[in-house]
Amino acid sequence: MTDHQLRRRELAAFLRSRRERLSPEQAGIAVTGRRRTPGLRREEVAQLAGVGVTWYTWLEQARDINVSEQVLAAIAGTLRLDSSERGHLYTLAGHPEPAPDRDSKAIPSAVLVMLTQLEPIPAAIINARFDLLAYNHTYERMVGGIEHLPFDERNWLYLVFMSPRWRDAVLDWEDSAARLVGRLRAGMAVHGGEPSWKGLVKRMRQNPDFVRLWEQHDVRAPENFTKRYQHPEVGLLTLDYTQLWLGERSELKLTTYTPVDGDTWAKVRLLQETAGR
Repeated sequence: MTDHQLRRRELAAFLRSRRERLSPEQAGIAVTGRRRTPGLRREEVAQLAGVGVTWYTWLEQARDINVSEQVLAAIAGTLRLDSSERGHLYTLAGHPEPAPDRDSKAIPSAVLVMLTQLEPIPAAIINARFDLLAYNHTYERMVGGIEHLPFDERNWLYLVFMSPRWRDAVLDWEDSAARLVGRLRAGMAVHGGEPSWKGLVKRMRQNPDFVRLWEQHDVRAPENFTKRYQHPEVGLLTLDYTQLWLGERSELKLTTYTPVDGDTWAKVRLLQETAGR
């Protein structure tokens, strides 16, 4: 076995060990029922890091594939590697050790605490690709069924276009869909070469409404605005949507949905009370 093959095998074993030591709760993933896999699943690491599941699986199988520094940074952040572990990861992958001030994509534990303390205000954490990474109980109760979705479907863009429940619940759907597509178009200017972004666009092209908006080539900047949401049990919710980025260079953001009137406050409190039932 060559030195290169030995490093690949060691890289695969190292990734598995770091994945298995990180609990879903530490990564902000809601858990229901029993899990046969210790720690995180491969698809969960891939989704949190913004890389393809097949591609990440090949890494853990010691396949001979090239890994960019950007992808390594995302994986290191997701697995919450310390500086020594990050250096080891880069060395095994054949890259120079990263500078110590590189931004991390891991969700800080303090932010996960904030999600809980914001109750009953619905709140979630997403990345630039609109992957839904963490959320509180009221948010899950508001949108419904997230924890039962396959991991690769926990994406705002996918749900707004592909989920009948989301299409019915999101009032002013056309405006909301156009905002998301415009933000994705703007993000592609930075991430267009990344497999996970190209894969998302390819997947979304199955939807004619997405294709119609995508081919307009409109771009949108991040905006805070008022959303109207029709919940199947409690009725109309009117919410101020606010976005808070988790660092100067971070693409992770905390999104909150603050009720704008007393009626909506009463309804979100009811959603919080009935969460988990």
